[in-house]
Amino acid sequence: MARRSRKRRKSRFPKALSRAGKTAMFLLVIALIGAAFAWHEGRDWRPDEELWPDQGALVGAVDGAVDFGTIAGLGAQFVYLEASDGAGLTDVAFAQNFARARAAGLAVGAAHRFDPCDVADGQSANFVTMVPRDPDLLPPAILLETTAAACPARVSDAAVQSELTTLVNQIEAHAGKPAILAPVEEFEEAYAPSRRFERQLWLTRSWFEPDYATRPWLMWTANRWYQTEAAQEPLRWVVVRP
Repeated sequence: MARRSRKRRKSRFPKALSRAGKTAMFLLVIALIGAAFAWHEGRDWRPDEELWPDQGALVGAVDGAVDFGTIAGLGAQFVYLEASDGAGLTDVAFAQNFARARAAGLAVGAAHRFDPCDVADGQSANFVTMVPRDPDLLPPAILLETTAAACPARVSDAAVQSELTTLVNQIEAHAGKPAILAPVEEFEEAYAPSRRFERQLWLTRSWFEPDYATRPWLMWTANRWYQTEAAQEPLRWVVVRP
């Protein structure tokens, strides 16, 4: 008896994969469009003044020309000005920003950006050179934004923590008041300053309240891209816990 030849059926699997791939790509495009729209709309957002009455900004030379009168008109009560960075860098706009912010009636604080690759002595000297001893200044802030992973030579966690402790003490001795520590999430995960230092905290997370520290925070950078008529570049908008 002759065998009946079977007609081979083509698998639907490649077509199913193709359809799944197209669906996934479509959903990805929709998600990216949604994220872009949310980011664009979020640039104009800041916390409700009814709930967060004490608001301000972190300002440095990277922000370009800033109109501090306009910042005050937006409802800000204070600004923190970047003053020094590590042992050798300074913010060239600090003195000018300081005078203009004071003239606009804003409370002013100075910020130092900690460099985990440098020893504390040079960093505190850099801060002291830039920032006057002024009892009317807000407590100094230490921006903790970079880990030792970026250092050209290996720096141990213990060394980073030791130099940060020394820097905090030296800056506080100059300012005459306790410093505020401002770790980003990566720095907090690496060195846990919120657990090691009994200092007020300043955390950063745009649009959502941060929860990465081990203790409650005092200050919050609520929008790192706040678009306003006070500056051509987006500002870092900050609020104080009521």
